[in-house]
Amino acid sequence: QVQLVDSGGGLVQTGGSLRLSCATSGRTFSSYALGWFRQAPGKEREFVASLSWSGGVTYYAYSVKGRFTISRDNAKNTVYLQMNSLKPEDTAVYYCAARYGTPSPSAEFDYWGQGTQVTVSS
Repeated sequence: QVQLVDSGGGLVQTGGSLRLSCATSGRTFSSYALGWFRQAPGKEREFVASLSWSGGVTYYAYSVKGRFTISRDNAKNTVYLQMNSLKPEDTAVYYCAARYGTPSPSAEFDYWGQGTQVTVSS
């Protein structure tokens, strides 16, 4: 079992930055692929970014590529999402997630954080 706790959300103006964090506990953190997803009001949850257990393989949604960076610190059992050049359409609840195996965006993630709200004002 893996427990995930998201944090770092907030209100920011267009063009601003935020860094989300996800602290994990439970089974060996370094064995898991990690990802970030988001869900805006009235919309389905969508993939944002993911990375492999080593951090050597990353995936990004087209809408965030070049603006967001996912990273992990295995010593701290934490995964981060650095979000720059934020836009109003980035407004959503952001969730971190974990799975054992590939970080592929199409893979099913097994463990989820509780979510953290990100609001970008225009």
